[in-house]
Amino acid sequence: MSALQIPARPTAPFERLRWAIADSLTVTRRNLAHIRQVPEKLLDVTIQPVIFVLLFAYVFGSAIQVPGGGSYREFLLPGIFAQSITFLAITTAVGVANDMQKGIIDRFRSLPMARSAVLVGRTVADLTQSVLGLLVMSACGLVVGWRAHNGVLDTLAGFGVLLLFGFAMTWLGTFIGMSVRTPETANTIGFVVLFPVTFIANTFVPTQGMPTFLRLMAEWNPLSATVAACRQLFGNPGMAYTGDAWPLQHPVEASVGYSLILLAIFIPLSVLRYRTATTR
Repeated sequence: MSALQIPARPTAPFERLRWAIADSLTVTRRNLAHIRQVPEKLLDVTIQPVIFVLLFAYVFGSAIQVPGGGSYREFLLPGIFAQSITFLAITTAVGVANDMQKGIIDRFRSLPMARSAVLVGRTVADLTQSVLGLLVMSACGLVVGWRAHNGVLDTLAGFGVLLLFGFAMTWLGTFIGMSVRTPETANTIGFVVLFPVTFIANTFVPTQGMPTFLRLMAEWNPLSATVAACRQLFGNPGMAYTGDAWPLQHPVEASVGYSLILLAIFIPLSVLRYRTATTR
């Protein structure tokens, strides 16, 4: 029998890039293929956000006044979108921790493939799942009365801001997943850190009624900038009060800036962890 020939890694920059993209797409398909086998994985990006929409729209909707007037349901939906995108970090953290625990990461590292492909494939796959979640939430929002009023281009820009922020959150989740011992720990840390972040923001209620300390935290919360950017681009109510905080006065620029900062921090940290990670 002839020995197995392992292909050499390309050295030319263009070939290395093409090689990395091909490997990343392969890993992305591998992660998305799991959905066909375990469709329950979609519950956190479909059923859970719909429950939030219905609960807040019908239980709290009549009790919360929107600054400047307008429908609370239209005020609410951008917040639900952004909260769901933020929780992508938990989905990614659990998936990465599960792969680490089962030794799959070590198997990938032993293969002649681009090192970046494992992490990029995971984050792109999770981001793709979130697109389905956004479609489901948008349909639910249309049923309860949400509308985008600023035309197709601004609406697409709003969803683009959400997906950029979601991509940044997947890299935060990747770092968490690479840093803990079990998927259960990743899930716990994700909720302990991110659940308060989604409520100390303008996600569900206006910030001006909060105590001073919480209001300052909410106004400088990256999630608040993302929510405000979506409300502005969709033409939804809630922009009558912005306070003195720069992120809420320039929400689109602030949201994009926050996302790029998060990516600049957590991509290198995740890659560093991946290089030194071993099976737990």
